[in-house]
Amino acid sequence: MNTDSNSELNREETVKSDEIFKGKMISLQVDTVALPNGKHATREIVKHPGASAVMALLNGKLLVVEQFRKPLEKCLIEIPAGKLDSGEDPMEAAARELEEETGYRAKKLTLLNSFYTSPGFADEKLYLYFADELEQGVQNPDEDEELIVKAITMEQAEKYLAEGRIDDAKTVLAVYAWKLYIARGQWQG
Repeated sequence: MNTDSNSELNREETVKSDEIFKGKMISLQVDTVALPNGKHATREIVKHPGASAVMALLNGKLLVVEQFRKPLEKCLIEIPAGKLDSGEDPMEAAARELEEETGYRAKKLTLLNSFYTSPGFADEKLYLYFADELEQGVQNPDEDEELIVKAITMEQAEKYLAEGRIDDAKTVLAVYAWKLYIARGQWQG
């Protein structure tokens, strides 16, 4: 089994790329690729500028926002997050989103990890930060955002997971990272 990430074994060379849609948040392209076996295939790719999210603890509780998500036709409880503006540093975006969505500022942000959200069809990379030293700021959600801010306990988070109210990857990951943090008393080690 080849585990070299720079291996040519599975590389697909782009033969042609057609932009199908360009919006404010994403663009969609369809690429024709040459496979290692010489055949051609089509890949539908969503291009996204990336995003940042914050796992913020306020007095031992997780700060979350509840909002309606149109693609799912339901409300979700999520950690604060948002897309990166062009050229924006992920940590600056995390700080901005935390204050805009919750009204709290982080005195310090620590990068926990970054990951691709759906690498089978999208290039979005999400940066997950941690903050537990918060101060009051000014909530200023986007014009098209309606948010309810909550500080929830681990028990509430587990209940929301079971009910499907916490149902997005970044928040599920944040809850399990929080559980690990509680069990270990630290982030690493």
